[in-house]
Amino acid sequence: MKKFYIVYLFVWIYAVIFASCSSVPKNPGDIYILRPQVENGLETANREAAKGNFVNALLLLTGYKRSAILTDDMSLIVRVTLSRGNVFFSLGRFDEAFAEWDYALKEAVLSGNAELISISKIFYARGNLLSGKSSAQAVYDEITRESANIKNRLYTAFSWQVRGLALRELGRWREAEDAVRQSLSIHEKDRHLENASYDWYIIASIRSLSGSLAGSLQALETSIEIDRRIENSWGLATGWRAKGDVLRKDGREAEAIEAYGRAKTIFEQMENFQEALETEKKINN
Repeated sequence: MKKFYIVYLFVWIYAVIFASCSSVPKNPGDIYILRPQVENGLETANREAAKGNFVNALLLLTGYKRSAILTDDMSLIVRVTLSRGNVFFSLGRFDEAFAEWDYALKEAVLSGNAELISISKIFYARGNLLSGKSSAQAVYDEITRESANIKNRLYTAFSWQVRGLALRELGRWREAEDAVRQSLSIHEKDRHLENASYDWYIIASIRSLSGSLAGSLQALETSIEIDRRIENSWGLATGWRAKGDVLRKDGREAEAIEAYGRAKTIFEQMENFQEALETEKKINN
């Protein structure tokens, strides 16, 4: 009874304070809490994924997907789900990745938003390309068609990036690099440096496959320098490992071993022991 009285007293006090105000606070109308949290958090989660912090990114995105569903905001649902699919794919959980992309595409179709539909199709196409489910030409044609509907700059950059990957598979080296450079120009201008580093990483792979090993090493140096600047450990480790591959391809074995060693050390400090083991295999190859 005493507890109830104290609670009631506080309610009464707040009521008096409220009533004694010179004017009643204006009704602010619609109040948005969950949506801004998801909008802001989605970029954070995507940055975590770009830095190789996939477990943390997935944890964040799982919470954001729940919030998006609670608000019944189809745009948020689609975008969060697409990002979750990417994280699952990076973790090698391909069935879950495609399930997420399926879900996102269905939500996009229900929304009737042409841009969301096209974005979802491009994410799906990238998964098909990297998993070998679709030919590079089919993926390139689909992305070229769907990208006409995209206005968002980050997703525009993403579409150029995937086109570059498809052109790489087709052996159209010059066009592939030009496409990725379109992505790079957006990422650099908008200060999405994790993504810019990955663009340089892709350019390095294109140059390596085309036989331009010096150009590939130059691109990797740029990628590594960006990752060092922004303290992107994942990018540094994968960049050094790729540099080892190119150096080995160029017959510079001692330098390749040194590059692999740096990559392995960074992976170990990240406690990513699976990638450290994969790099160790390259050292002992």
